[in-house]
Amino acid sequence: SRMNIGQILELHLGVAAKKLGIKVMTPVFDGASDDEIIDALKEAGLDEDGKTVLYDGQTGEAFDNRISVGVMHYMKLAHMVDDKIHARSIGPYSLVTQQPLGGKAQFGGQRFGEMEVWALEAYGAAYTLQEIMTYKSDDVRGRNKVFESIVKGQAIPKPGVPESFRVLVKELQALGLDTKVLNGKGQEVRMAQMDEDDN
Repeated sequence: SRMNIGQILELHLGVAAKKLGIKVMTPVFDGASDDEIIDALKEAGLDEDGKTVLYDGQTGEAFDNRISVGVMHYMKLAHMVDDKIHARSIGPYSLVTQQPLGGKAQFGGQRFGEMEVWALEAYGAAYTLQEIMTYKSDDVRGRNKVFESIVKGQAIPKPGVPESFRVLVKELQALGLDTKVLNGKGQEVRMAQMDEDDN
């Protein structure tokens, strides 16, 4: 997914320019054509495919295949670990979704995306996934109950209703759609009932 054909072409044109003692500048999306690069390589006395024979540094034997060797412009990226490292135990939550905020600047949490969820599902790590999707995310009452249980030294209760589900219900109501949550017997369960300490 990170292929960059222009990098290879720049490599060939760069080695030809170095050999000829000239400087080359090509505009973006309007650079040198394949034929122009081949002509430059020929003029520099190099093979038109831009490849050369390389030798093993220990044995001195030539490698089986010829390899692309060239000159390319590169620049140092100013990405430093100290600027990027980030950790969070507690922190701010979104007012609407009640999920942790994102990004280091907001002292946010680490996003656990769709593909990461698939990975945990594949491993069968159901309880880890449940914790991430409820207590550590937008199950407000569940968060409070977990804290209370830890303080009192009790067993952690089952999770409640995620705030994102409540937001979805409210958005559907705003569209004029009434939704009902049914239990396994087909009986309607109200949100207030879900929040009660029956677990």
